[in-house]
Amino acid sequence: MLAASRSSDVWNAEERATLRSMWIGSAGAPPADPSNRYANDPRAAALGRRLFFDSSLSANGKVACATCHLPKRDFQDGLPLGRGVGVTGRRTMTIVGTAYSPWFFWDGRSDSQWSQALGPLESAVEHGGTRAMYARVVRQQYRRQYEQLFGPLPSLSSMPRSAGPNGTAAERDAWAALSDATRDSITRVFVNIGKSIAAFERGIQYGPSRFDRYVARISDASPRNVKPAASQLSPTEVAGLRVFLGSGRCIRCHTGPMLTDNQFHNVGVVDRANPDSGRAIGVRQAIVGEFNCLGPFSDAKPSECGELTFVAKDGVELVQAFRTPSLRNIGRRPPYGHAGQFSTLSAVLDHYNRAPSASAGRSELEPLRLSATELRQLEAFLRTLDGPVLIR
Repeated sequence: MLAASRSSDVWNAEERATLRSMWIGSAGAPPADPSNRYANDPRAAALGRRLFFDSSLSANGKVACATCHLPKRDFQDGLPLGRGVGVTGRRTMTIVGTAYSPWFFWDGRSDSQWSQALGPLESAVEHGGTRAMYARVVRQQYRRQYEQLFGPLPSLSSMPRSAGPNGTAAERDAWAALSDATRDSITRVFVNIGKSIAAFERGIQYGPSRFDRYVARISDASPRNVKPAASQLSPTEVAGLRVFLGSGRCIRCHTGPMLTDNQFHNVGVVDRANPDSGRAIGVRQAIVGEFNCLGPFSDAKPSECGELTFVAKDGVELVQAFRTPSLRNIGRRPPYGHAGQFSTLSAVLDHYNRAPSASAGRSELEPLRLSATELRQLEAFLRTLDGPVLIR
């Protein structure tokens, strides 16, 4: 009888409070982004939507943000490594629900959605373009929409076709030859591209999963139009939820309605052929980044940049540490790991169960010693987290 009750809806007050904290209904509106004054502007979101799907924002005219962040694949690509004009060194992260995160990319080298959007545009293996090139695209294709929002575009009559601080040697030389004022005006157009894309991405959110409907039902918050069968979990799934909260220790990092602590952890997942220092390098890039919260293109006051101001800058715990991904829709997003090291959820769970040591730094994992049955139950629960993606 005890075993039967522990597989049912019998939860104590502490467990119910934890489940309620994981419910998507507890998320509320995304936190404000003081670094982007256009974050909640529908005009910026409308422009950002068009830019997000525009492949002319790339060196070869074939790569858009949506090339790697496909709406039909939960805004990721399903590949071990992202592919733009070249091949990246990491897995494409989903952008769903990222408005709730203070850090971006696997290593957290950006501290806002808009600065994250800018990185790939100048990456030699992603979009491969330059700031001058993107300013021309805006003038040619989006001038009216841009100027209604941001004001007049700068003159580009004497501007090189392609110039930027992160391009080829010739493009960097062309950029260096421009005056400070010209470089600043072009960079501001570039920044506004990022802020517009971020305004669009801010509205891409997770909808309620079967798990969320279950939590709503057991906490008496279920909408009246939800059929009872839609808010049920099987005994196996409930048992997996108990493993998640207990012996599986998943709740230590996968917390809150986004099921992530938005922090960085070394869990012994490495690609020995391509070593990756993770957060140890990413945090340094965030601190010195041209487009961070404290930088000249941010709309925030210094007092509004607490995450960046007080971030941990060094320590062994940052070596090979990567951002905790959200578990929402995890069943639909293989492969797993920062470089797609695991092809299945069961392979991920086996890794956590064995807890191999890290090749560098210090892994936070300890062997879980879960049985084969518990691992199957845990995987079954994780698949109840799949739900719709909403674009507002």
